Amino acid sequence: MKLVRVAVGVILQKDKVFITLRDENLHQGGKWEFPGGKCEQGETAQQALARELHEETGITVSASEPFMQIEHDYGDKAVRLEVFLVKDFTGEPHGREGQQGQWAPLTALPDYPFPDANQAIIEKLLINSGSRGQEK
Repeated sequence: MKLVRVAVGVILQKDKVFITLRDENLHQGGKWEFPGGKCEQGETAQQALARELHEETGITVSASEPFMQIEHDYGDKAVRLEVFLVKDFTGEPHGREGQQGQWAPLTALPDYPFPDANQAIIEKLLINSGSRGQEK
């Protein structure tokens, strides 16, 4: 099975993160996700991140930093998520391709249905923000 490289952007603003809802017709459709997309041949993950976030959310990434990497096998598809924190950008993120998008409090992320591969991202975000185990 081919491993698909995906650049993922955790777009942060204070204690909130921008998430988007996957179209029902896509793999893992109907679940929330951190925006991003496939890395094209010859493209670095950071280049793919900047391109995908501009296409999907309309923002221009000014700076991003590596956060973590995750490999996950869904059975029908294997992915390597190259996850970046995006704290510096221009524009207001929105669902530029017609998808629903919203700012969600970090502490509320466990309440949203995300693909399994995203659970480690949520756990690390909560640990880093000191929010794990606190009341909402």
